[in-house]
Amino acid sequence: MTFKSRKSIAFQFLVVGLLLLIGVVIVLSWMDSEMRFALKFWLTFLLGVIAIFLAWIYKNTNYTIDSTFVHYQSGPMAGKIAIQQIREIQINKTLWTGLRPATATNGIVIKYNSYDDIYLSPESNEEFVEELLKINPDILVIKNS
Repeated sequence: MTFKSRKSIAFQFLVVGLLLLIGVVIVLSWMDSEMRFALKFWLTFLLGVIAIFLAWIYKNTNYTIDSTFVHYQSGPMAGKIAIQQIREIQINKTLWTGLRPATATNGIVIKYNSYDDIYLSPESNEEFVEELLKINPDILVIKNS
């Protein structure tokens, strides 16, 4: 089962604002007749790569649960976690450091292996956790307010 990542208003404003800023900088650089062509080219290339990277994260952050793994994808970042290795899930929590393939706050923190954790922000925290509990009912679930 595949879950899209919830996108917070702050994240949407950040991405749209940065994309608009990048667009303005590119247009203004090409309008500047004193700037050398090579500098315009490299500035456009660099800012274009950043814009593509931001759009990739915005459009392609999702999570898939199969019979053995939770697969996560956020732009170029991808990986998987063995569901049987998950020991605890904290719902409605935000993790500000560490591995964070997410686009919103108040998601879930998955603790797995001995000391590993990851922050995800599926559209529905409850449905996501229900699917995991079907496969591994031994997961400790902690709901934060």
